[in-house]
Amino acid sequence: MVMKLPKILFPAVLILSFHCAPAQNIVGAWQLVKQSSCLEEQASGNTEDMKELRKEMHAQASAGQVVTFKSNASGEESTRILNSSKSANQKKFLYKFNGEMLLILDKKSQTISDSYLVDKFTADSLIISNASRPCETRIFVKITGGPPN
Repeated sequence: MVMKLPKILFPAVLILSFHCAPAQNIVGAWQLVKQSSCLEEQASGNTEDMKELRKEMHAQASAGQVVTFKSNASGEESTRILNSSKSANQKKFLYKFNGEMLLILDKKSQTISDSYLVDKFTADSLIISNASRPCETRIFVKITGGPPN
């Protein structure tokens, strides 16, 4: 006899597994070095001018963009990189990280505002893709161990 769990328990099991999973240390400052968007896949012109323009746009877009993850599950970004909150200068956020997913939480309600799948995570690099749009990826390199809280 096979028991089926009620559908209502699935989110609870997912959240519980997220909290119980062994977390790797993401604490520190991470600089965005490359990002791709779904639009790039559609506009994939092969002329040299298009390639050069895309290269310049990427260099300008990622210059100086830093995300800092603190050990108290809060974070801060220099510009809007992860947090798609529409408020004017939303630079601080809360997060949950378990090595497989990075969840960005709304500071007031603590609901999930953005979610990312972790494609690769090492001591000095992090590659994530947007859970709802996997063609949007971001590549970060660790630049510091991060300040203490």
